[in-house]
Amino acid sequence: MINRLPKKRILIVNCYFDPLRLPVQRKLKFPPSMTPAYLAGIFSSRRCNIRLYDEVYSGPLEDESLAAFPDMLVLTGLNVALDRMRHVTAYVKTKNPKAIVVAGGPAIRALYHYSRQFFDHCCLGDLEQLAEVVEYEFGLDYVSAHFLEHGWIMPRFELAYWTKLISHVESSRYCYFHCSFCALTAEKRNYRPYDLEYVRRQITALGPNALINFIDNNFCSNNHAFMLKRFDMMKELHAQGYLRKWSAEVTCDFFYDENNLALAVESGCGGLFCGIESFDDQTLASYRKQQNYHMPQIELIQRCLKADIPFHYGLVFDFTRRSIDQLAAEWRFILSTPEIPLPSFITLPIPLLKTPLFYESLKNRRFLPNLRLRDLDGSTITLKPRDNLAHIVAFMDKVKNLWGYKLKILQHMNQFYRHYKKYLSMGSMAISQYSALLIGAPGWSTLQIPAGKVLPAPLGQRQRTFIGSQARLDSVYQPAFAINANYRHYFQPTLLTDSDGNICEALQPDLTPAEKH
Repeated sequence: MINRLPKKRILIVNCYFDPLRLPVQRKLKFPPSMTPAYLAGIFSSRRCNIRLYDEVYSGPLEDESLAAFPDMLVLTGLNVALDRMRHVTAYVKTKNPKAIVVAGGPAIRALYHYSRQFFDHCCLGDLEQLAEVVEYEFGLDYVSAHFLEHGWIMPRFELAYWTKLISHVESSRYCYFHCSFCALTAEKRNYRPYDLEYVRRQITALGPNALINFIDNNFCSNNHAFMLKRFDMMKELHAQGYLRKWSAEVTCDFFYDENNLALAVESGCGGLFCGIESFDDQTLASYRKQQNYHMPQIELIQRCLKADIPFHYGLVFDFTRRSIDQLAAEWRFILSTPEIPLPSFITLPIPLLKTPLFYESLKNRRFLPNLRLRDLDGSTITLKPRDNLAHIVAFMDKVKNLWGYKLKILQHMNQFYRHYKKYLSMGSMAISQYSALLIGAPGWSTLQIPAGKVLPAPLGQRQRTFIGSQARLDSVYQPAFAINANYRHYFQPTLLTDSDGNICEALQPDLTPAEKH
């Protein structure tokens, strides 16, 4: 009998707003989102024609032919990307009103009731919930046979065109710490290590000599037996030539036991990222990051670097808890301390939806008025600072443009090199100094402008207010082509706070606080 089941066209999009609020491509941004590749593994490769699109790497999706492609559109993205999900939905529904739109990720889980008016399916669960949607809409034949048999998602790495030199796999899910600003804390999911055979199959599927970044929320583990077995497996794969070098994100407790660093070196570790956030103990305590102050952070960083493992971290400039003088002093301290690398990025506090930080800020009336959800991007002031707002803006402008700091960054790079040249290999030294390049020259390292785009002013001359209610909206809020009238309101920004700084009425059913957070 001839099998007459038609092929279904599937488009999976990672939605994204760039902090510069410009239609740019971040071809070197690290780490990339791999969620689309894992979602693609839910679909039958025989029954489905699958295409992926990453708005970080490729810029905003505005291609009419691509918008007309899918029978099913699957959308994912962070909290701030919800409006981009609506924009892409409007494009696809205009071209094909029968297209089925499935949306998931942190924004959908946080704003489920609000989101249901825009998307056909809103997923509250993990990636695997997509299989239920596919079965419901198309039938079980369109779900991956491998997933149905094993319960494992074998990611479609070959479709993730934005991953070139480095591959990305996952060996666990969630985290066992509960930092106050983390979306994982808001979702209250328990840490879950994966079956090691599944991890092995992901790695060996990449072929020999792979460079791998583990995209675990926390590569460290409170399951010591699992961590040892995982290191044994990685050491074996490293010896067999499958795993050349790997990197991962860990929490500070990874460094408590020096044996972990020895195991990491033996298995080919080429870099670790750790959430330092601040060198101020009071700030760390307010974030519930107790794991960060059990061991001096400078000692922790030195321990990692002296093991010939590059160390990366981010820094939070929290104006709600600290003064400009205190933050400026911390920045000067970092620049004058060659024992530690420069941070890979500097961010403002982000009150992600439903996190303890979000509800704390709401209770203490810290939210600025007239905010949009899009403003929660880490480069925009959304909370009332301790100091004068105008002074905060001036300070941020100085730091972001590095006025008066570039010479100090070069001096730090030189002193860091002299301090660690006997510990770090040439490759590790280059990777360690990359953070200085990200801070010192973020434009050349990650920024590319799509062909045919005309920007209103040179990037270096564009002014930022850094204040949420005053920040310009991105150009993508204007449709790239004619949109069906039913979907024009999808391009209106989602409002987070009203003129009094309270949560807007449309989001209250989702964001009204429970008794305890």
